[in-house]
Amino acid sequence: MVDSFKYLPRIVATFYKMNERQPLHPIPWTPMPRPVSKSKFGLLTSGGLFLKDVQEPFDLAREQAEPTWGDPSYRVIPVEVAQDDIGVSHLHLNTHDIEADFNILLPIHRMQEQVDAGKIGALAEEHYAFMGYQGYPPDVRGWEKVQGPQVARAFLNEGVHCVLLTPA
Repeated sequence: MVDSFKYLPRIVATFYKMNERQPLHPIPWTPMPRPVSKSKFGLLTSGGLFLKDVQEPFDLAREQAEPTWGDPSYRVIPVEVAQDDIGVSHLHLNTHDIEADFNILLPIHRMQEQVDAGKIGALAEEHYAFMGYQGYPPDVRGWEKVQGPQVARAFLNEGVHCVLLTPA
C-alpha cells in the first residue's frame, strides 16, 4: 500500500486524512468517436515524470517548504523515450518501481505494442506528465486555465482522439 502522505509533516498528513473533499464538477463521460482500432491515443500521467538531463524535475523543494502548494507545470515526454531517460519527481508515492519501469505509470511502450498488433490505431508523438499533488486545498486554476488547455490543444493538433490518464 502506498502512503500518499509519507513525506509530509505528520500534522499536515493528519489534516488531509481527516478532511474528505468532493470534486467541484461532475466527471464528464465522453463516448469514443470511433473504434479503438482506428483511434490515436495520447497519454497523460500525474506521476511526476520528467526527462533526466533535459528537463527540470518538478519543484519538490518548494512543496516541502510550502506543503499546501503543488507544482502545476507539466513535462512533455516523447514517444521514443527510453527507460534510462526518465526521472520521477513526486513526494506522495513510492517511485522505486516507476524508476525501474516507467510503463507502469505511463505505458508508452505497452501502447506501442498495441499499435504494432493493430489493436489501436496510433500513438501520439508527445505525451504529458504532471505532478498530481496540487496542495491543500487543491489549487487547480492553473490546470483549468493554462496547462490543461495547452495540453488539450497539443493533443488536438496532433490528431489525438482519446487520452488515457494514468493517475499516480
